[in-house]
Amino acid sequence: MEEDAILQKSLKWLRDLSKGNISHELEALTLEGLQIVHAQKGSIRCDFVVPTRASDPDGNWHVGAMATLIDDVAATAIYSVVDHVKLSLDFSISFYSTAKIQEEVEIEAKVTGEKGRLTQVVVEVTRKGNRELIALGKQWMASDKKGMKPSQVSSKL
Repeated sequence: MEEDAILQKSLKWLRDLSKGNISHELEALTLEGLQIVHAQKGSIRCDFVVPTRASDPDGNWHVGAMATLIDDVAATAIYSVVDHVKLSLDFSISFYSTAKIQEEVEIEAKVTGEKGRLTQVVVEVTRKGNRELIALGKQWMASDKKGMKPSQVSSKL
């Protein structure tokens, strides 16, 4: 039962970010309309329609807005495993394609490794329908306090 409570807490955190309840305006604008489709411990899948506010001058999904969304969905997947938000240590994104404004995409984050205070997550952003890869994010996150249980570490967000 505790595992389910941690998962629900992590999903509430992501929903609150997307509504602007616990974040800066930039995150709320970037995550606006994010729909959680499936979630389990260490994994989350979301649907998203790229909003007009997140466009670059060419009408594509701005890479900075995409990076913010990838970071927050990755943090949620990790949160569902360790019961808190960790600090990013290494964050890289490979861009393979673009997405246009009002295009539907799918974001899937999976925790792929843990070592001590470190946790790794991989996030795929794909075009909804044909599953063409748009971006692949890889992130290592760490607890900010050595020797503390996950529930004792407070978020810096």
